[in-house]
Amino acid sequence: MSTVADPAGTAPSGSLSALRQAQEPAEGARTPGSLSKDAEGDRDETARPTSSAGSPIRLIATDLDGTLLDPAGRVSARTRAALDAARAAGIVVVPVTARQPIGLRAIAAEAGFEGWALCGNGAYGIHLDTHEPLFASEIAVPVQQRIAHELGARIEGLLFASVREAGEVFVAQAGYAEVATHSDHKRDPASMGAVPLAEVLAAPSLKLVIRHATIAPAEIFDVLGALDQSGFEATLSGAPFVEVMAEGVTKATGLAQLCDRLGIDRSEVLAFGDALNDVEMLRWAGRGVAMANAEPEALAAADEVAPSNSEDGVAVRIERVLAV
Repeated sequence: MSTVADPAGTAPSGSLSALRQAQEPAEGARTPGSLSKDAEGDRDETARPTSSAGSPIRLIATDLDGTLLDPAGRVSARTRAALDAARAAGIVVVPVTARQPIGLRAIAAEAGFEGWALCGNGAYGIHLDTHEPLFASEIAVPVQQRIAHELGARIEGLLFASVREAGEVFVAQAGYAEVATHSDHKRDPASMGAVPLAEVLAAPSLKLVIRHATIAPAEIFDVLGALDQSGFEATLSGAPFVEVMAEGVTKATGLAQLCDRLGIDRSEVLAFGDALNDVEMLRWAGRGVAMANAEPEALAAADEVAPSNSEDGVAVRIERVLAV
């Protein structure tokens, strides 16, 4: 079993459990700065800015698709200018994405990303310039095999793919490439290969991808949520598949590890997101901002709402921070 510990020493919440517990009241005391199992409890007001001006922001963490990028998947001139202004002001700007490095490289130049990046929904941290790895958390082989066996017994025709080796290796089950497009993984489907399921599951994965030719990801996610959750976390990013990481891995746990490395407190973090896989990060950050186009779960988790990604919402909020 592979886990990622929160620097505060408590177990992080996962996307499936957070979704189920989002409406439950907090129970008992919790150490400020920790990631609790209770979703609402993660909204620690003691770590929040005390005024509209906010406490000093030292790190901006932003999702990409549906958040920083416009509907065409590009970085607008206004957004690039805002990111550059933040960096010039000494603020660390970090992409926190479901993408792997190969998909991040496609827009890194547009956004000016050269430093730390968190990929695979918090499973992998890497410095884009030096290529220094910060951490990697993989799903154990027996856990993958159990997921495929138990989920496959409930839904016929599932297709699996494994992301491995710093996110550079993609091992797809036979039939997967036929239902995939380049935009799904920022890879040519013809390069994905086609191997037996046993080979997909034979090595640990940074992320295990599950999809079906006709069944919606949300339906697969719901069935997966009824299984034994030990050993893995699952989430949705708006992509046409379910994403499974090692137990305890979310964007929040990855961000917590990076902040620990940089000596930055969670109260000094401004985070942006729009989807279910952003929920834990929005709750954890000192100020969580959901886009106007965000999923209901992300809107509920955030402290405030910015204009949509089609309206340069991230830039609008950063401009406000820098004007203080």
